[in-house]
Amino acid sequence: MKKNDLSVDTTRQPAQQGYRMPAEWEPHEATWLTWPRKGGVSFPEFGADIEKCWLDIAGLLCQHEKVRINVFDEDHEAEVRDALAKGRLGVFLDKQIHLHRFPAYEPWCRDHGPIFLVRDEEPCVAVVDWKYNAWGGKYPPFDLDDDVPRLVAEHFGMPLFTPDIVLEGGSIDVNGRGSLLTTSSCLLNPNRNPSLSQKEIERVLCDYLGVTQVLWLGEGIAGDDTDGHVDDIARFVSQGTIVTSVSSEPSDPNFQPLMDNYEKLLYMKDERGKPFRICTLPMPDPIESNGHPLPASYANFYVANNVVLVPTFECTNDREALLTLKELFPGRRVEGVDARALIQGLGAIHCVTQQQPG
Repeated sequence: MKKNDLSVDTTRQPAQQGYRMPAEWEPHEATWLTWPRKGGVSFPEFGADIEKCWLDIAGLLCQHEKVRINVFDEDHEAEVRDALAKGRLGVFLDKQIHLHRFPAYEPWCRDHGPIFLVRDEEPCVAVVDWKYNAWGGKYPPFDLDDDVPRLVAEHFGMPLFTPDIVLEGGSIDVNGRGSLLTTSSCLLNPNRNPSLSQKEIERVLCDYLGVTQVLWLGEGIAGDDTDGHVDDIARFVSQGTIVTSVSSEPSDPNFQPLMDNYEKLLYMKDERGKPFRICTLPMPDPIESNGHPLPASYANFYVANNVVLVPTFECTNDREALLTLKELFPGRRVEGVDARALIQGLGAIHCVTQQQPG
């Protein structure tokens, strides 16, 4: 783990002190997960199929980096240890897999977990503790989820920066060199920061994540209760390359919003003034639950050390999505993870993971 410097002035913006949010493909110390619990809103019928999703993710990740898991309490920790042992991951416990009693009501660690910053010249990891309000107050209570970044920072002795703004990790994506992707449907939604203008939000993102430009896309995909998180739409895969979801079916409700976003990307330039290379990912076949669309997207992949985890849905486009991402990440294994149970909670692989830089 990189050293931590508690002499950092946390009353000053981190960008002023040389901090930046690294790209997801930069080296990791660990991946954070929050284990689902019985009785949660996301998976009211929690069972073996849901548990298997977390076991699959933890099992693939712990071969390449540490896995740190938030558990709710002592009883929950015992349940998770038992699940890991039965899932043949017990051998990794306390070596590659570490459990932390940092409770959260729901398992979406991308959104409530810590966003880590690095400082390159004098390596030092810090945490940004954004406000968290469960996607505009949709799923109370969320006070425990909101407190997770602070607990992580205190546990590891990391500097903690606390901007006075609501933001979820799935609403942004960075290339680590100055560019940040987001959506107006989410970050400008009045259920997040109604008193802030677009320019004011951009200023906070630059000050606290070390970016120099914010690139705005429009609407999210159907069924997404986050109001349009960018990690279901478009993702950086290198400093100058973005992969974006598109639909080939004009009757698909996602067809026009995704086309609008694709056309926006074609005119965007990186922090060096160069046009981005834009690649496309197909969308999976539409998936519904009780007549309502679910936000299934291959763009909700996660980049870890030496491996990329991609949600799959037993759809005709699974293979094309995996092949596309193999071409975009030639130095990493690309592993499909069955996310059919996971998407019932309205999220996928990227939504449940949060990277800690190494």
